Amino acid sequence: MIDTSFPDIVFYAAIIGFAGMIHGSLGIGFPMVATPLLALVTDVRTAILMLVLPTAAINVANILKGGRWGRSLAVYWPLALYGMIGSFLGTRLLIVFPAELFRPVLAVMLVLYLNAERLGVGFAWIPRHPRVAFAVFGLAAGVLAGTVNVMLPALIIVALEMRMSKTVIIQVFNLCFLTGKLTQGAVFAHAGLMTAGVWSVSIPLALLGLTVMLLGMRLRDRMATATYRRWLRWLLALLAGLLILQSLMAR
Repeated sequence: MIDTSFPDIVFYAAIIGFAGMIHGSLGIGFPMVATPLLALVTDVRTAILMLVLPTAAINVANILKGGRWGRSLAVYWPLALYGMIGSFLGTRLLIVFPAELFRPVLAVMLVLYLNAERLGVGFAWIPRHPRVAFAVFGLAAGVLAGTVNVMLPALIIVALEMRMSKTVIIQVFNLCFLTGKLTQGAVFAHAGLMTAGVWSVSIPLALLGLTVMLLGMRLRDRMATATYRRWLRWLLALLAGLLILQSLMAR
């Protein structure tokens, strides 16, 4: 159940605004930032329910941003398709099992990728076998989205290894986020979890997040591609730290 007391509503709005600004400036990151922060004042499942509509609205705006999005989607649409399948499976797992069980798994995945070169783990096969990569990482991204509301790590591996441009990354990622989120919302609705209380809170939060994100887009247009890729890696490291901290605090 969502707490609608005034202090909590203000806290929700502050988190959505902060996450919206990050997503606007980078083109990604809204659920990645908002989910763990909202989970500080509510449970993980409720946090994900609250973010279904705001995330979908923000994803649509980012897909359309930059123009020529049809070219990007014509090549990378399998990622979104496999992401939908994974999101369905992951959301079913979230309904059945406690979401906290999946936090350590995601944290370990991030740490392994960030230290891949040191550990000798390579992803050089991805450009040579894109269809296999789309299936493996699309499904993985979907399952992560369904269970912990963050599909970014798996998608970033594909983007960095395939040398996607900044615009393509933003458009493809947001398509995957959108299709995954719509699938997740459908599963929640079928399970009777998308109640009137959830909608009454998520609709104004969606409007707030979309407005702040549009302001953040001005910063994105001034960012160099090299800087953008560096920020992606820093975001992964930050996410791993947050997940590990939350896992330890939950014990």
